[in-house]
Amino acid sequence: MVRGVYIHIPFCHQICNYCDFNKFFFQNQPVDEYIEALGQEMVLWADDLKNASVETIFIGGGTPTSLSVKQLERLLALIHTHIPMDSLVEFTSEANPDELTLEKMQLMRKFGVNRLSMGVQTFDQELLQVLGRTHSNDHVYKVIEYAKQTNFPSISIDLMYGLPNQTMDQWKASLKEAFRLNIPHISAYSLLVEPKTIFYNLLSKGKLTLPGEDLEAEMYSYLMDEMKRNGYAQYEISNFAYKGIESKHNLLYWDNDEYIGLGAGAHGYVNSVRYSNHGPLKKYMHTIEVDEKPIMMQKEVSQVEKMEEEMFLGLRKNEGVSLARFEQRYGQALQGVYGKEIDELLEKELVSIENNFIKLTKRGRFVGNEVFQYFLTS
Repeated sequence: MVRGVYIHIPFCHQICNYCDFNKFFFQNQPVDEYIEALGQEMVLWADDLKNASVETIFIGGGTPTSLSVKQLERLLALIHTHIPMDSLVEFTSEANPDELTLEKMQLMRKFGVNRLSMGVQTFDQELLQVLGRTHSNDHVYKVIEYAKQTNFPSISIDLMYGLPNQTMDQWKASLKEAFRLNIPHISAYSLLVEPKTIFYNLLSKGKLTLPGEDLEAEMYSYLMDEMKRNGYAQYEISNFAYKGIESKHNLLYWDNDEYIGLGAGAHGYVNSVRYSNHGPLKKYMHTIEVDEKPIMMQKEVSQVEKMEEEMFLGLRKNEGVSLARFEQRYGQALQGVYGKEIDELLEKELVSIENNFIKLTKRGRFVGNEVFQYFLTS
């Protein structure tokens, strides 16, 4: 059963140097028309939404806060019109710190948004410029003040490490500032240089200097230690939170549960089918105009593939994969399916089995992708 809804807003006032998500420079784009198309796409999913128990909604991008107050209000009104809210427990919007005004935050609270996910990335102004970010630390401080004024229940920030020419001291300083601000949820990711990004082009020309693997591993180790020391529980490879503040929407992904993805380039997983929408705006909007779901590709997930996904998604969580839940879902004991692989990983001390869960060891978190490969057999 569908438990969540993801809504993609693909517009940005500034294209970041590392971003490979489906996005478009805001100026001269059919933003109002796109929002109406999103509403129509919700109508096309009406039967599935009617039978869903929607616990989480996540508005991502792009940059949802690139919308004007009027546009944001229209989007939120459409969500309330077409998506059942009876079971909703978490309603998140991504945000750029320099685009969040008090008025926008008041509007979000009016419509039930109870969690902000801010792309801070670093508190070092020079590194922000390297990333192509337009905000300053003062913007972050202002948003935190607005959050107090509007009684925003939860704020999360994204931080990045392994950035071009980033030093260990810079990484330590960013974490120290995040702790000082008492942010209840922090996601911290190592930089991945993806194709079709400015960083990728620079790297291919030899014009991008990245920290080596050893320094990046040192940064990750320091991250885990300092998070624990400052009262944050690590509940996933890259995510840390005060108790009870974990991202329920992201846990839905890692629990391998179903969700509807709406918007240009969005992905979804419904009735054992994984799908992705058309990315180009014209194609996305034209398909909706003729009353068709704007699905570009879809694939029914086989039983073997579901078990693989259960493993490599579930192992991202600190608690790991439940042996009981695996058997209940797939009718087979986990060790009966992956006994050889698990034995080898146990021998290498990359996983452990505790309290009927298989999970990554601390050592295993450093080589998570290597561990996940053991379960990709199809």
